[in-house]
Amino acid sequence: MKKIFILSLFLYAVSIAAGATTVSINKTQWQINGRITYPGTLAEGLLMNVRMVNGTFEDRNRTDFNSDENTDCFIPKIPEYNSYGVRAFTLNLQGGFPGYEGAVNSAFRPNGTLRPNYMNRIKRVIDVCDKHGMIVILGLFYQRQDQILRDEEAVKHGVVNAVHWIRENGLTNVVVEIANEYNHRGFDHGVIKTAEGEVELIRLAKETAPDLLVSTSGLGHGRMDDLIAKEADFILIHFNGTKVEDIPNRINALKKYNKPIVCNEDDKIGNEAALALKASVNNGCSWGFMHSKLNQYEPFEFNGYRDDPKVYDTFKEVTQK
Repeated sequence: MKKIFILSLFLYAVSIAAGATTVSINKTQWQINGRITYPGTLAEGLLMNVRMVNGTFEDRNRTDFNSDENTDCFIPKIPEYNSYGVRAFTLNLQGGFPGYEGAVNSAFRPNGTLRPNYMNRIKRVIDVCDKHGMIVILGLFYQRQDQILRDEEAVKHGVVNAVHWIRENGLTNVVVEIANEYNHRGFDHGVIKTAEGEVELIRLAKETAPDLLVSTSGLGHGRMDDLIAKEADFILIHFNGTKVEDIPNRINALKKYNKPIVCNEDDKIGNEAALALKASVNNGCSWGFMHSKLNQYEPFEFNGYRDDPKVYDTFKEVTQK
């Protein structure tokens, strides 16, 4: 059975025509390959997305978890997610909370250099997304894992190394999220967990690759610090702790910056998630689904539409004519 599974993955990979997807922003609207996203639909100009940060997960404290097989399970489902209107996945070089404490999950070494095995998994996902006209929101740092980097200089080296890696591999379908929820108490390094530090890191990334789109995300209240909102190319917010009825006000408060507003993490499910999705789209904000129990907490599952039929039906409703 294992040989058949490996063979099917190989045949799937070689069957996809080579692609070169590019992402850009025109004022407040997203473009893929120079064309506005979802033209003529409720989601026109938006970037509907799903959080899949543990699709490339590893835990170097465990010998019972096969990271490559985990990614092998995610990749073949990418076309199915895409068919329901998803145009971006969020990945992270330090993954996400897997449902238990103590995981060692990082693409960075202590000095900020990159670990090839981890980056190979990331690139495999990015390449398949590229071939399907999809974008990757690539996070660099995650709470509970930034401690792996020995000091703030290593953090800065990590930003530069990650950006160089994106450019050296010709990845034109990637935008960068410096940190997931930068002001989370799980971060140790000040350059990550303060607004001033995030501005410094955003500028560093932009100096390294001026055409790269860069931002960072805040906590689940759907707000963003003024310093970051002014500096970032797009505004990244989370709605985990935001009630559906409060979503319109959170979005409208950020429209003064005249930039795309993207929620790339909301852990609501079912009917409540569908309402949050519609509230976001109706107010001009991209929405991102985080199915914690299936996609982020181990054991990870990637079932496409079956992850949450209500959510994926609603994705389709707002993105297709």
